[in-house]
Formats: sequence, C-alpha cells, structure tokens
Amino acid sequence: DVQLVASGGGLVQAGGSLRLSCKTSGFDFASYHIAWLRQAPGKEREAVSYIRRRGTVPYYADSGKGRFTISKDNAKNKVYLQMDSLEPQDTAVYYCATKSYVITSAWSRPDQYAYWGQGTQVTVSS
Repeated sequence: DVQLVASGGGLVQAGGSLRLSCKTSGFDFASYHIAWLRQAPGKEREAVSYIRRRGTVPYYADSGKGRFTISKDNAKNKVYLQMDSLEPQDTAVYYCATKSYVITSAWSRPDQYAYWGQGTQVTVSS
C-alpha cells in the first residue's frame, strides 16, 4: 500500500524554523513527483512547494519563496520541507502528497495528487 507519513511539525515562535519530513513506502518513490500542501482553519488547502521526480527542479508558491526549501532524497524515500523565517500565517496542517504524473503548470492544484499523508500541525506564535 502507498503510505506517506509526515512529521516534524510543532509550535515555534515567529522567525523560527522547522524541518518537515515525509517518509514514504509502497511505491517507486524515484518515479513520483511530490508536493507539500497546507490547510489553515477555515481555509482551502493550498500547495506550498513541489519537486519533480528526480529532485532537481523545485517549485514554490509565492507564500514560501525565499523562506522554504524542498528537497527529495530518492535513496531514503523521503521528502523534506525546510521552513525558515516562519510567520503566524504559516500556521496550518501540512501534508505531503504525490502522484506519478503531474501537469507541471498545474502543480499547485491539490486535485493533481492521488496519494496523501496524514498531515503534521505547524503552529507559529507571534
């Protein structure tokens, strides 16, 4: 079975950092594109960052540009999201999601992804 397990969330003060991890199993990780998305209370789920299967081409939503860094370790079947300079508006549940084929121009659409992890809570206090 395809499994994605996100971890690394927590409570941090504004300006702090967190590193999220997504451990995967049950599929050929090196052949899949993968993304981080988030959902804040009362808001729609939104994509934060995306990386293509080989881990060489990252994409970022405007909300995370310059602050977030996505990386993909095909040897460990893991994807990471390094989040720096966190702001209270980054507070959300963060999910990793994946699919073997993603329309690159539509990477930010949550409906592009077939498999999802359970999410990890990130809370940034002001």
